Amino acid sequence: MAKLKLTATTIQNHRPKSANEILNDGDGLSMRFRLLLAESKEKQKKVYSKTWIYSYKVGTKSLYITLGSFESLVSEFDAEIYNLEKDTLLTLENAREIVKGIKKRKKIKIDPKEYIQQEIDKRERAKQKLIDDELARLAEIAQKENDARLLQLKTESENLTVRQLFEAWMKEGVSRKDGNAVLLRTFNADVLPAIGDMPIKDLTESHLRQLLLVLVKRGINRSAVIMRNNLMQMFVWAEKRKPWRGLLPDGNPMDLIDIETIVSRDYDVDYQRERKLSKEEIFELSAIFKQKQLDYDNAINKRSCPHPFPETLQCGVWIMLSTMCRVGEMLMARWTDIDLETATWFIPKANVKNNIDDLTVFLSEFTLSQFKRLHAATGDSEWCFPARNKENAHVCIKSMTKQIGDRQVMFKKSKEGGERKPMSRRTHDNTLVLAGGKNEEWTPHDLRRTGATMMQSLGVSLDIIDRCQNHVLSGSKVRRHYLQYDYAKEKREAWRLLGDRLAIIVDPAENVLLVDFRA
Repeated sequence: MAKLKLTATTIQNHRPKSANEILNDGDGLSMRFRLLLAESKEKQKKVYSKTWIYSYKVGTKSLYITLGSFESLVSEFDAEIYNLEKDTLLTLENAREIVKGIKKRKKIKIDPKEYIQQEIDKRERAKQKLIDDELARLAEIAQKENDARLLQLKTESENLTVRQLFEAWMKEGVSRKDGNAVLLRTFNADVLPAIGDMPIKDLTESHLRQLLLVLVKRGINRSAVIMRNNLMQMFVWAEKRKPWRGLLPDGNPMDLIDIETIVSRDYDVDYQRERKLSKEEIFELSAIFKQKQLDYDNAINKRSCPHPFPETLQCGVWIMLSTMCRVGEMLMARWTDIDLETATWFIPKANVKNNIDDLTVFLSEFTLSQFKRLHAATGDSEWCFPARNKENAHVCIKSMTKQIGDRQVMFKKSKEGGERKPMSRRTHDNTLVLAGGKNEEWTPHDLRRTGATMMQSLGVSLDIIDRCQNHVLSGSKVRRHYLQYDYAKEKREAWRLLGDRLAIIVDPAENVLLVDFRA
């Protein structure tokens, strides 16, 4: 071994003569001094770094390894590959020990730089393996959590209820002109309390049949048929969409329901209602309105006397009867749609059932007098029939049907099939029962049928009656597209004839001239 030249004192006291100077210790170990900076310009004191270097040759090529700064703390990596204690300082003695270890490896053909690089790579691989293992562990946890979530979703999906289907259908599958109000009310009353919380996969034909039978037992066959139709529509929608169709492996359960085996034997499933008011019933209705008003006007104590029928109800009845309009078309009318000077009423397409078409109604003298009477009561509002509890809104389109129905309670039944109990803040009497009830209940829509039948009896052609009722006309689309005559003259005359006849029936004494003229 070559004689070692350096001592700790030599290193400490050495003053380099150049900016980059090397002192050899022997066996390839040397100390390199490199100028870092001058501490102060006045003293010109210079500061040098002191770095241990090991040099060696591979063939004719000179190589070196930087071991570290003099008396610095050996890194954890260096301590491990050079077999030094942890927290060892890189003193002269320890530097020489490092060289001894390097030379031993060289003797067994291990290149120092390659060995260091291999150790670096080895540790990088170990580090990467730790990272990969941790990522794999986290991925496994995430997969388990995802599997658990999917299992939960699958379980939840498999147990979706009728109520959840109804809510989805109401939101995405059906949009009726009343904002689905009737659907919401009927399902909340008759469907959801019974089967709302039942999983769809458990729903059977028997559950649905029992649901409809309850309605039939209450005597409301028509409601059972309508409910059957609504349920059918909901399940048809569900059959075409995920996740609902997966819960109906056997198809639409409503397909198994034969409504004719559920409703009463004497009930007409097609429900071609034929109720119309006779001339005698129309006169009786007028007399009921007048007598109620007369009783109230002559009452000494008006607080204890029943109030007369609302002006809106009376006018509404005569307007529907004399124009054959639908109740909803009338209740959604604005005063801007009514021209009392020209005696016309414009019904916009948006207010018409199925948005068929706009309609201009030519008001007869009878109808015009009812609108003027109504204007005296509600003319300060935007609406002909304003809502009492809402600002800038028309009444609910079901309100007049309820008003008329609440005054014929002898035909109403409770859910148990018995007499219906009085409803809070609703009239409960039989003051609008006609002909002693022998002809059954009458509804606002029956007024439309009555008016059309009267027009027919007056010799108005069926085609003109259809046009007055704004029905979809028969015939090819080509004819409807090209034949654009509006039949305004014929419709005006038809409405006049109907109005004159009603004026005679309602008050023959006041319309004696019309009686003579039409005789």
